Amino acid sequence: MSDAQHAHATPQERAARGRAARTLVPRSRHAEFTPTTDRPDPVAVIERQSATRLPELVPIRYGRMLQSPFRFFRGAAALMAGDLAGTPSTGLRAQLCGDAHLLNFRLLASPERHLMFDINDFDETLPGPWEWDVKRLSASLVIAGRANGYSGPERARVVRETVRAYREAMDGFAKMRNLDVWYARIDADELYGALSGEWDKEAQRRISRTLAKARTRDHLQALERLAHAVGDELRIAPDPPLVVPLGDLLPGAEREQLEQQLRELVERYARTLQADRRTLLTQYRVVDMARKVVGVGSVGTRCWILLLLGRDAADPLFLQAKEAQESVLAPFAETGTFTNQGERVVFGQRLMQAAGDMFLGWEQAEGLDGRRRDFYLRQLRDWKAIARVDTMTPGLMRLFGRLCGTTLARAHARSGDRIAIAAYLGRSDAFDRALAQFAESYADQNERDHRALAEAARTGRVTATSA
Repeated sequence: MSDAQHAHATPQERAARGRAARTLVPRSRHAEFTPTTDRPDPVAVIERQSATRLPELVPIRYGRMLQSPFRFFRGAAALMAGDLAGTPSTGLRAQLCGDAHLLNFRLLASPERHLMFDINDFDETLPGPWEWDVKRLSASLVIAGRANGYSGPERARVVRETVRAYREAMDGFAKMRNLDVWYARIDADELYGALSGEWDKEAQRRISRTLAKARTRDHLQALERLAHAVGDELRIAPDPPLVVPLGDLLPGAEREQLEQQLRELVERYARTLQADRRTLLTQYRVVDMARKVVGVGSVGTRCWILLLLGRDAADPLFLQAKEAQESVLAPFAETGTFTNQGERVVFGQRLMQAAGDMFLGWEQAEGLDGRRRDFYLRQLRDWKAIARVDTMTPGLMRLFGRLCGTTLARAHARSGDRIAIAAYLGRSDAFDRALAQFAESYADQNERDHRALAEAARTGRVTATSA
C-alpha cells in the first residue's frame, strides 16, 4: 500500500499498521548503535563536503567544529546521516528536518506578528524515517548535557522527557482532525503563561528576558548592528572574514558583475512568492550586499546578505540568499523530484513550520565561475532568539527538550502517518528509554569523531582557524 493509500485508510487500519511495526522493530531496538565495520573515515566525509565550498572559508568551518564536541556535532550532520541509515526503522516516514539538533529549535515571528516556538533550519530537509530526527535531537541533548557537566542520570532524564513529550504530542495529534493538526502551533506567550509555574523565579526572569529580547531582533536592530552611513548612503558594515561587503571582496569589474547577478537573483526569486508578498517586495530597492559566514554546518557555502530600503532609511529589509546543496540525507533517503535544491528547502520548511517566513523563496544564480547554483532566500532576522544551551540547568534543559519534542511531533504529524506513529510508540516509556541509551552511545561516537578531526588538524591534514 502506498503512502497516499495509507493516508486514506481508516484510523483503525492506520493504528494497526503502527502496532504491527512493533513486531518488525520492537521499540527497545532503537537503543542500538554500533558503528559498522565499513564506516567511512569521519574526516574524509567532512573533507568531501568541504570540497564543494569556498576554500578560503573552509578553515573557519574546521575551527568552529574543533571548539567542542557539541560544535562538532552541529557541523557533522553528514556523518550522522550515514550512521542513522544503519539503525532500525519502522518504515513509517515523514518530512524530516534532517538536522534536528536542539539549537535548530528557537523563537520565530509569524507573519501575523506572533512569537512562536518552531524549527528554524531546513537545509537538510527530505522525506525519511521519522526516527532519524528524534534520534538526532536526543543525541544533541546528551552531547550538550555532557558539555554542561550533567551526570548520566540527569542526561538520561532530559532525553526521556524530550522523547516522552514527542510521544504524547503525537498521540494527541493522532486524535485530531487534519485541519486542526495543520493549524496547531506553539505560541510563546501562551506557553510562558501555561508553564511558568514549573520554573523557579530565576528561570522565569531568564525566559521573560528572552521573549522580550526576541521582539527587538528585527530589521531595525539588524540595521543598527550590520550597517553604517557612508556619506548619504547606508552600507553594510564590514566585519571580515564573517561579513565582507562586495566592494571589499572583489575588484571593480567582478564586483559589478556579481552585484548585477545578485540583483537579478532577487528579481527572479520574487516569482516564487505569493502575489501579495511579491507586490510588497517591489516596494523595496537593493542598496548593498555582502558575503556572510553563517552557522557551523553551513560555513563555506555561499551566503549573501542584501540590504533593501523601502520608504526611507528607517524602513529596512534584510534578506539572506543562502546556497542550497544536496541534503546529507539524499544518499540514504528519498530525494524527491525537485530540480532546484532551494525549492527542496522551501518545500520542507513550508510543510514543517507552523508559520513560515513571508519572504521565503528560491532561485538559481550563476557565479563568476560560470556555474549555476541553487539558493533559497528568507529574511535575515525577524524576532529570532536562540537558546543559551551552555548556561542551562538540567531542569531548564528538560523543559527546553519537552518544547523541542512537542514541536518536532507537530512538524512530523503534518506529513507522516501520525496515527500509525502514535500507535507504534504507544503509552509505555519503552521508546523513551531506548532513545536515552542510543543518545549516550552516539555521543561517544561523536567524541571519537571530534578527536579524529583534532588529530587531522594537529598533523596538518586540515587547516583550522578561529573566527
